[in-house]
Amino acid sequence: MFAITVETRSQRSQPIRGSTSAPTARVLDVVELLARFPNTRMRFSDIVRELDLTQGTVHAILKTLCDRGWASRDPVAKTFSLGPALGVVAARMDTARPLAHAARAAALRLSREVGYAGSVVERFGDSLVVTAFEGDPATQPAGIPGDRIPYAPPFGVALAAWDSEEEQRAWIRRGAGSNADRARRLEHVLAHTRERGFDVDWTTPALAQAVQVVGTLDSNEMPTPVRHILDQLLVEFTTIGFLSDDNPGRRKQPVVTIAAPVFDHRGHVALMLAVHPLSPLSARQIQVIGNKLTAETTAISEAQQHPPVVDLEERSNGRRRRA
Repeated sequence: MFAITVETRSQRSQPIRGSTSAPTARVLDVVELLARFPNTRMRFSDIVRELDLTQGTVHAILKTLCDRGWASRDPVAKTFSLGPALGVVAARMDTARPLAHAARAAALRLSREVGYAGSVVERFGDSLVVTAFEGDPATQPAGIPGDRIPYAPPFGVALAAWDSEEEQRAWIRRGAGSNADRARRLEHVLAHTRERGFDVDWTTPALAQAVQVVGTLDSNEMPTPVRHILDQLLVEFTTIGFLSDDNPGRRKQPVVTIAAPVFDHRGHVALMLAVHPLSPLSARQIQVIGNKLTAETTAISEAQQHPPVVDLEERSNGRRRRA
């Protein structure tokens, strides 16, 4: 009797060289829009307005999606929703992405145990994507599945802290640029997070929005005084959510996220499991939640080091019996 080991692979999505397809992107925009509002049936005009596409383009996309079963049209209300064909794709996800499935189950357990919403966040290129949200209705800053945020300070600390040195430098560079002081502060944040074992983030929803807005501005096109102000704002924005353990402001500031990484079978950071209290917590409360969180992430990560064993002889005998 013999067996083989089947590895559960979880490899970070890598960008493909070459140009993208604009028509394909528009189709995906429509599908993602319908997925973002599962309880709201959207009319044709809603989709045109939300995506800023022409009526002809939206009509052609919806016609194709409905014909293929990826979208469904209510003939009475004249609204659109996701179609049954997507159920076939969804049914395959647990098998195709077992690590993400395990993390989502853990997020649900954590939410029930600690009483706060839980989420799973994965990295795709230079973006972080919320791929699961369990618990209370999805609200900012946790977001809803499909939401994208930049993989740059102050976001993604729980991933960056355990990423490779090269990726850490890239993450710091996206938030600090050439500012040496800001880079040192971010390096300290990553080191402290690794030492603690999980990330604690006090970045409020309003601050998170401000970071993204300021980050999109091209300071090179601005007068020197304004550029200096923007640089200083980024210094504060990218680090203000990281309060030290002895900072008295921790007592009143709501804890937005407590997060820890999950590692794949190669020991590489694969995704982030998080809890979102959105309320002030004592140091002891933070530690209790952090311990429960890291217990879940450790269990998932260790399971990747012991992939399931498939008994070929038993499988063969089973096929013969069915025959």
